[in-house]
Amino acid sequence: MSQFDQVSVVTKANIYFDGKVTSRTVLFADGTKKTLGIMMPGEYEFGTDLKELMEIQAGELSVLLPGESEWKQISGTGEFIVPANAKFKLKIETVTDYICSYLAE
Repeated sequence: MSQFDQVSVVTKANIYFDGKVTSRTVLFADGTKKTLGIMMPGEYEFGTDLKELMEIQAGELSVLLPGESEWKQISGTGEFIVPANAKFKLKIETVTDYICSYLAE
Protein backbone atom coordinates (compact mmCIF):
# COMPACT_ATOMS: atom_id res chain seq x y z
CA MET A 1 0.00 0.00 0.00
CA SER A 2 1.50 3.32 -1.03
CA GLN A 3 -0.83 5.59 0.96
CA PHE A 4 -3.31 5.55 3.83
CA ASP A 5 -6.58 7.46 3.41
CA GLN A 6 -8.81 9.00 6.10
CA VAL A 7 -6.34 8.75 8.99
CA SER A 8 -5.13 11.00 11.77
CA VAL A 9 -1.42 11.67 12.29
CA VAL A 10 0.14 12.51 15.65
CA THR A 11 2.38 15.46 14.84
CA LYS A 12 4.91 14.88 17.63
CA ALA A 13 7.73 12.66 16.38
CA ASN A 14 8.85 9.51 18.16
CA ILE A 15 12.62 9.96 18.46
CA TYR A 16 15.00 7.20 19.56
CA PHE A 17 18.77 6.69 19.76
CA ASP A 18 19.70 10.39 19.61
CA GLY A 19 17.57 10.97 16.51
CA LYS A 20 18.95 8.04 14.51
CA VAL A 21 15.50 6.39 14.53
CA THR A 22 12.37 8.51 14.11
CA SER A 23 8.72 7.81 13.35
CA ARG A 24 5.25 9.36 13.25
CA THR A 25 2.13 7.67 14.57
CA VAL A 26 -0.82 7.12 12.22
CA LEU A 27 -4.24 6.42 13.77
CA PHE A 28 -6.99 4.66 11.83
CA ALA A 29 -10.78 5.03 12.26
CA ASP A 30 -11.05 1.40 13.43
CA GLY A 31 -8.67 2.11 16.33
CA THR A 32 -5.59 0.49 14.84
CA LYS A 33 -2.22 2.22 14.93
CA LYS A 34 0.89 2.21 12.76
CA THR A 35 4.11 4.14 12.83
CA LEU A 36 5.97 5.31 9.73
CA GLY A 37 9.66 5.83 10.25
CA ILE A 38 13.25 6.07 9.16
CA MET A 39 16.28 4.33 10.71
CA MET A 40 19.80 5.58 10.09
CA PRO A 41 22.76 3.16 9.93
CA GLY A 42 23.66 1.71 13.32
CA GLU A 43 22.86 -1.10 15.75
CA TYR A 44 19.70 -0.95 17.85
CA GLU A 45 17.68 -3.02 20.29
CA PHE A 46 13.95 -2.46 20.66
CA GLY A 47 11.35 -3.85 23.05
CA THR A 48 7.71 -4.49 22.24
CA ASP A 49 4.55 -4.19 24.30
CA LEU A 50 2.26 -5.48 21.54
CA LYS A 51 2.87 -7.90 18.67
CA GLU A 52 4.37 -5.92 15.77
CA LEU A 53 4.57 -6.37 12.02
CA MET A 54 7.60 -4.54 10.62
CA GLU A 55 7.34 -3.84 6.89
CA ILE A 56 10.58 -2.62 5.36
CA GLN A 57 9.85 -0.31 2.44
CA ALA A 58 13.49 0.28 1.49
CA GLY A 59 16.87 -0.37 3.06
CA GLU A 60 19.56 -2.89 3.93
CA LEU A 61 19.45 -4.46 7.37
CA SER A 62 19.73 -7.57 9.52
CA VAL A 63 17.32 -8.49 12.30
CA LEU A 64 17.80 -10.90 15.19
CA LEU A 65 14.37 -11.98 16.40
CA PRO A 66 13.61 -13.31 19.91
CA GLY A 67 14.60 -16.94 20.34
CA GLU A 68 16.58 -16.99 17.08
CA SER A 69 20.33 -17.49 16.79
CA GLU A 70 20.76 -16.39 13.15
CA TRP A 71 20.32 -12.89 11.79
CA LYS A 72 17.76 -12.49 8.98
CA GLN A 73 18.93 -10.29 6.10
CA ILE A 74 16.57 -7.87 4.36
CA SER A 75 17.65 -6.08 1.21
CA GLY A 76 15.22 -3.64 -0.36
CA THR A 77 11.83 -4.71 0.93
CA GLY A 78 10.70 -7.36 3.40
CA GLU A 79 8.87 -7.95 6.63
CA PHE A 80 9.06 -9.70 9.97
CA ILE A 81 6.86 -10.17 13.03
CA VAL A 82 7.98 -9.59 16.60
CA PRO A 83 5.92 -11.10 19.44
CA ALA A 84 4.51 -8.99 22.27
CA ASN A 85 6.70 -8.31 25.31
CA ALA A 86 9.91 -9.20 23.49
CA LYS A 87 13.20 -7.61 22.43
CA PHE A 88 14.78 -7.70 18.99
CA LYS A 89 18.02 -6.38 17.53
CA LEU A 90 18.64 -4.55 14.28
CA LYS A 91 21.81 -3.83 12.31
CA ILE A 92 20.92 -1.09 9.84
CA GLU A 93 23.37 -0.83 6.93
CA THR A 94 21.67 1.89 4.84
CA VAL A 95 18.92 4.41 5.58
CA THR A 96 15.84 2.24 6.10
CA ASP A 97 12.20 3.25 5.57
CA TYR A 98 9.68 1.21 7.57
CA ILE A 99 6.05 0.79 8.62
CA CYS A 100 5.33 -0.77 12.01
CA SER A 101 1.82 -2.16 12.57
CA TYR A 102 0.68 -2.92 16.11
CA LEU A 103 -1.31 -6.16 16.05
CA ALA A 104 -3.92 -7.65 18.36
CA GLU A 105 -2.96 -11.07 19.71
